[in-house]
Amino acid sequence: MLSLIEAAGWPVWPIIFASIIAVGIIGERMWSLRQRVVVPRDLLPRVLNEYKRSGVTLDMISKLQQHSPLGRIFAAGLQNENSPREIMKESIEEAGRVVTHDLDRYLTTLGTIAALSPLMGLFGTLVGMIEIFGSNSPAGSNPGQLAYGISVALYNAAFGILVAIPSMIFYRHFRAKVDALAIEMELQALKLVETVQGERRSTSVPSI
Repeated sequence: MLSLIEAAGWPVWPIIFASIIAVGIIGERMWSLRQRVVVPRDLLPRVLNEYKRSGVTLDMISKLQQHSPLGRIFAAGLQNENSPREIMKESIEEAGRVVTHDLDRYLTTLGTIAALSPLMGLFGTLVGMIEIFGSNSPAGSNPGQLAYGISVALYNAAFGILVAIPSMIFYRHFRAKVDALAIEMELQALKLVETVQGERRSTSVPSI
């Protein structure tokens, strides 16, 4: 690997740096965007059971806010349980936008790396071509400098594409996953609103 880096020359270092950042982002997002971490499937039934048993309490709200992204959305809605349905839904939508923004964290950087890596490879290719042209002189060409220029041009182009392809694949994968998680959270939040508002209306007794 060291010999490849030496053959690619100094233009390859920005590509290597970008690849390290991309690998870190991919690993972090794979860990953070797990289904059971973002949208636990058992959270809604547990919240509804506790709500029916003891209503909304400060302890419930605190636990939900620290539980998961879906829990933060539930907490925002339950804090407005006595408000009209529209207000409760608006509070959930506002919390959902914040949560979705957090789920998109670092994805812009990953997309930027996917877009810029081929350009960094192209820059290395141009540097290699300059080395190739520099190897020609009136006294003749320098074979060593010519070979070095060719290796710089080819290796940088290859490394740039090698970094860009997986970065773009994971960028699109994570964006699609965030969209799917956002839809799932929205559906579960709507179920919470319907249940809570239904419970609130069913307990009211009309005056005689």
